[in-house]
Amino acid sequence: MFDTKTVSLEWGGKTLTLETGRIARQADGAVLATYGETVVLCAVTAAKSVKEGQDFFPLTVHYQEKFSAAGRIPGGFFKREGRATEKETLTSRLIDRPCRPLFPEGFYNEINVICQVLSYDGETEPDIVAMIAASAALTISGLPFMGPIGAARVGFNNEGEYVLNPTITDALGEDGNLDLVVAATQDAVMMVESEAKELTEEQMLGAVMFAHEESRKVIGAIIDLAEQAAKDPWELDPVEDKTAALEELRGVIGDDLAAAYKITDKSARQDAVNAAREKARDHYADLAESDPAEYMGRLKLVKKLESDIVRKAILKDGQRIDGRKTDEVRPIEAMVGLLPRTHGSALFTRGETQAICTTTLGTKDAEQMIDGLEGLSYNNFMLHYNFPPYSVGEVGRFGFTSRRETGHGKLAYRALHPVLPDTEEFPYTIRVLSDITESNGSSSMATVCGGSLSMMDAGVPLKRPVSGIAMGLILEGEDFTVLSDILGDEDHLGDMDFKVAGSEEGITSLQMDIKVAGITQEIMTQALEQAKAGRAHILGKMTEALGASRGEVSKHAPRIETMQIDKSKIRDVIGTGGKVIREIVAETGAKVDIDDEGTIKISSSNADEIAAAKAWIEGIVEEAEVGKIYNGKVVNIVDFGAFVNFMGGKDGLVHVSEMKNERVEKVTDVVSEGQEVKVKVLEIDNRGKVRLSMRVVDQETGEELEDTRPPRENKPRGDRGPRGGGDRRGGRGRGPRRDGGEGGGDKGGNDGPASMPDFLKD
Repeated sequence: MFDTKTVSLEWGGKTLTLETGRIARQADGAVLATYGETVVLCAVTAAKSVKEGQDFFPLTVHYQEKFSAAGRIPGGFFKREGRATEKETLTSRLIDRPCRPLFPEGFYNEINVICQVLSYDGETEPDIVAMIAASAALTISGLPFMGPIGAARVGFNNEGEYVLNPTITDALGEDGNLDLVVAATQDAVMMVESEAKELTEEQMLGAVMFAHEESRKVIGAIIDLAEQAAKDPWELDPVEDKTAALEELRGVIGDDLAAAYKITDKSARQDAVNAAREKARDHYADLAESDPAEYMGRLKLVKKLESDIVRKAILKDGQRIDGRKTDEVRPIEAMVGLLPRTHGSALFTRGETQAICTTTLGTKDAEQMIDGLEGLSYNNFMLHYNFPPYSVGEVGRFGFTSRRETGHGKLAYRALHPVLPDTEEFPYTIRVLSDITESNGSSSMATVCGGSLSMMDAGVPLKRPVSGIAMGLILEGEDFTVLSDILGDEDHLGDMDFKVAGSEEGITSLQMDIKVAGITQEIMTQALEQAKAGRAHILGKMTEALGASRGEVSKHAPRIETMQIDKSKIRDVIGTGGKVIREIVAETGAKVDIDDEGTIKISSSNADEIAAAKAWIEGIVEEAEVGKIYNGKVVNIVDFGAFVNFMGGKDGLVHVSEMKNERVEKVTDVVSEGQEVKVKVLEIDNRGKVRLSMRVVDQETGEELEDTRPPRENKPRGDRGPRGGGDRRGGRGRGPRRDGGEGGGDKGGNDGPASMPDFLKD
């Protein structure tokens, strides 16, 4: 029934298996990829015709994680997979970016690539498996895909060794310094995505080359599968030679476009380019009626002509659109403290790219809960990026976060995350918000710079400030030029978007996207070195605004104080059903969080509230000392005395005989519930029961008073109680064993109170 084809490869200590022919046989291409016990199914389908009037390539990639893959049921009300999570969106982009440039120009058939995680072993990250499955499915589908591509994740441990396909935890754990993902063809690198702990340019380049070498092994396996199972290639229409039409168009508007791309102001430049396009439409107006298809074809050549003019000017003359040198960074203006009520804020402007970045500090309960294949996890650092349409002077959709915004935000997150302080040092939840207000160039790198400044303005003790820069590439044959701090037009018309972020110590993030069939090690080396100089320049401009984190957090931010208690005391602080900790919060106004290790975080914008909560908790966990005087509160009154809470959750008894030096007829004549009193610890028995005294403490000043009461004979441990009641070990008496009669003693007299606390009993 099934015509199954399979190839296997021992790779990174596990077996990678690619299978086709058993599942999803009606798709144009379907591959089941298994690595370890992680299994991903990728199915590719393509439209057989192009929609009328369509002039772009509609490739859509969907990556989905099934909770059943990890033996879990989704949370939430509906209990099923819903809209794409951040990780699913980012992985979809990870697959899309290296595949899109490998389709031929002019191919506009709609393509769907759907990757579904069917099994997850808790160790093997499914994103790399999905990338490989997608590449294999496209390769055997018959579509004009100029692949295959391979993919690999690389780590870098403390011993200076590159590690193939580590888990995310291992990649950036205590022994890990790098999480880098590379996609590549047999000959060149196509895409890089990474987070690093301030590695050097040489270490990062070495990681990319290591990943490329390992990717070649995967490409070999995909080719083996294609030799067995690939479908017949699609027949494409021959590409029309448009050289003559392009030269004709050059004669019509070539000079106009060349002049337009010498205008430094973006708005004025766009107006001039639009005027040239209108001139082209007027020139070919006759074709609009006689041959509409030819008319549209001629107008499409305008973009090709723009690219040709800009690229030749850069390669031959070194002349960029705005007149800068190839390694020159646009003017930078940075300021902090822009907004009065935020915890931290910064305005970062680089040329015509601008970002308002704000930092908000919160407590532990503000952490982001993530429900994924690995189970529930919590994140105390968030970075959100917004790109409103007005930032590029356009009218468009506003509100819902796009895939692009998610990806750009994650890039900035990766750049800043390695320099954050440890939670023990800075126990805050941190949210950075970047609102792009102008864009003509890399707004994600502006977010890195502005985010770093806003966190330092909020008092976050970053290890070091971080800056970022976007590099471009113009590549024609063997000739190439690397551009620093590219404009939007240089990005659109160029061949590479290469972003590097880092501190003065090293790189924290590297991202690369290529529009051609890949770049060489020589190009990457020059781009990294040129980016290093650019980052240093930008960092210097940032330092002029704020060179280091402020000494303390913003006055508008909550204060958080951390204390450590013994694990055995955790339940005392929490209390039965949370009663004690709720009382602390209600009485002091401070927020209290406690973990399983006994770490307590007390937060409030009021220092007195923090101090009160801390004193309360210290009172709970502190051991009472005999002879020490404490402040307390009467919590319960009985016939024979009053129970006083004097150390948070600790109570002791003030016997009626210890309230005053004279005889007390009724306890309520001296104290009432809720009354604040000062007590001295007289005794703590072997069961922890505490006996207190008020009469030997000045209730006004808290000073200890001299005990003027004479000791009683034959009663070494008891004082005479009311109405003849001594305590538990006086002389012999008569009556039931209660509080003691006139003579005290084991059995006591008949006229003692009706009951007594356990610790006064033998």
